[in-house]
Amino acid sequence: MEGFNLLELFRDPNAQWILLGSILLGLSSGVLGSFAYLRKQSLMGDALAHAALPGVCIAFMLTGSKSIFFFLIGAAISGLIATFGVGFVTRNSRIKQDSALGIVLSVFFGFGIVLLTQIQHGSSGNQSGLDKFLFGQAASMIHSDVVIMTVVALVLVLVCTLLFKEFKLLSFDSGFAKGLGYPVAFLDQLLMFLIVVAVVVGIQAVGVVLMSALLITPAVSARYWTERLGVMVVLSGLFGAISGFIGTLISTTASNMPTGPLSVLAATALFIVSVVFAPRRGILAKVLQRVSVKKAVLEEKSRPVRPIGKTTAQPSKEGQA
Repeated sequence: MEGFNLLELFRDPNAQWILLGSILLGLSSGVLGSFAYLRKQSLMGDALAHAALPGVCIAFMLTGSKSIFFFLIGAAISGLIATFGVGFVTRNSRIKQDSALGIVLSVFFGFGIVLLTQIQHGSSGNQSGLDKFLFGQAASMIHSDVVIMTVVALVLVLVCTLLFKEFKLLSFDSGFAKGLGYPVAFLDQLLMFLIVVAVVVGIQAVGVVLMSALLITPAVSARYWTERLGVMVVLSGLFGAISGFIGTLISTTASNMPTGPLSVLAATALFIVSVVFAPRRGILAKVLQRVSVKKAVLEEKSRPVRPIGKTTAQPSKEGQA
């Protein structure tokens, strides 16, 4: 019966579209999250995800419709404002970037909650459904929403592929990249814009609260398995795609189970597996290495110690004579 249900799931066109959108969302989020993680900007995805909420609310208040296209525009504008706000605070004050991110996250999210409450108490509040953007509801996506998500996700992966060398230099040594003549400021803003787009596309499926987890968790998991950036980006995208696939599969087969949180839980499960079983950085590998070293030390101590500098005296020919 389980096999039959899964077979029917893959035959359902609506389920196929949602599954494709979730997989591509996880893929693009994992790829972009690798660069954000290496640049120590893990909190940036969280701040941008929370900053997108007031943009979604304002877009609904201005248009009066739940069009994903207008939501994307509003959330993208709000996220870009938050990005420039973080840069402005960091450049013109002694506040560091992590503190600036925390300020932007709390202010924008608080403003979004105020707008959301105002909308819910309005005349069309009961039908707005904007509260679904807090934790996501992939089942509410229609065919056009999934098409937009698919196109945007593929564009994000393509841009990261074409600019891989530039983003690599920016992540490891921005000063060296600037010395080579690369437009570091433009590349930095471009990367932030790509993260904003990834967050905006994913908030309907995952929600503003959990979108940052889908950005960073696959990247952290991939870091345990390799020392090369190219392999890490591929693994991160693969882990994100697997997380989206598992989350969609479980939410479709089980009743009243949300896709977004399940995808995040699947990404967390992959992270735990990576922490434990990764070949060089994993806990199991380190335990085995310690056991091997301890065994080698004990074997070295158990060997008999030969005297140094003492040899058996041979009688000389003169003495024998």
